[in-house]
Amino acid sequence: MSPEIGVLDEEAFEKLLEESPDDALAMLADLTGATDPQLRALARRLAAQVFLQLAARGPTRPRGVGRLATHRLRDEPGDLDVDASIDALVSARAAGAAPDPDELWVRQWRSPATALSLVVDRSASMTGRPLATAAVAAAAVAWRAPVDYSVVSFGSDVVIARSQGSSLPPETVIDRVLALRGFGTTDVAAGLSAAEEQLARSPAKRKVTVLLSDCRSTVDTDPLPVARRLDELVIVGPEGDADEAIELADAVGARCTVVSGPSDAAAALTRVLDR
Repeated sequence: MSPEIGVLDEEAFEKLLEESPDDALAMLADLTGATDPQLRALARRLAAQVFLQLAARGPTRPRGVGRLATHRLRDEPGDLDVDASIDALVSARAAGAAPDPDELWVRQWRSPATALSLVVDRSASMTGRPLATAAVAAAAVAWRAPVDYSVVSFGSDVVIARSQGSSLPPETVIDRVLALRGFGTTDVAAGLSAAEEQLARSPAKRKVTVLLSDCRSTVDTDPLPVARRLDELVIVGPEGDADEAIELADAVGARCTVVSGPSDAAAALTRVLDR
């Protein structure tokens, strides 16, 4: 993939992506930390593009029961509500003039808004497949809730890659996730508390915390109390090492799934988020 210094063979990468997607995505994630600055920049550009394309395979529209809302035309377009606008229409016709948009009412179906907070466990090894999985998950969250989402990472401390309602573009968020490195203890409670604080800023009706972790806490703080406080918690654990994740999900009534690798990350979120 890198036949010489400062070169990234995208055709070779595309071939590997077709033959072995998880290996290709893991290698690309590692290349974003290459010592060669030119290769590192090329890998970061390609990674943002590829991870967002993978995330785009999932649904983007908010789910849930819609409601019919009525509002003035000046505020937002929609279908004309003739009954509510009848006085303005009659007056305009009598005067031989166009109706005043400020006096017209429209109707529009609106689905409940959803806010997401992705909580990434960076306490273990954050290279290769785990790192690529976290980046694809961040891209998938950004794709589903492009305005109202946050990305939190935790180990022995908490780092906010994107705060709720921030204008930070998804490419930058993915780049920040790819810069994460694993170290320290695993404080699941701290990560969930940070997500709770982020989601408290959102006006959305549905607020979902997405925990990407094996949930094996190595500190004394019990994550159960904060997990029970969350409006909605879903957990994505690593395939083959998700016993603690399943146990936490069962204890708080959360939905849980496992992720087999980075190419499965967007689908894993779909499995737990689409009720």
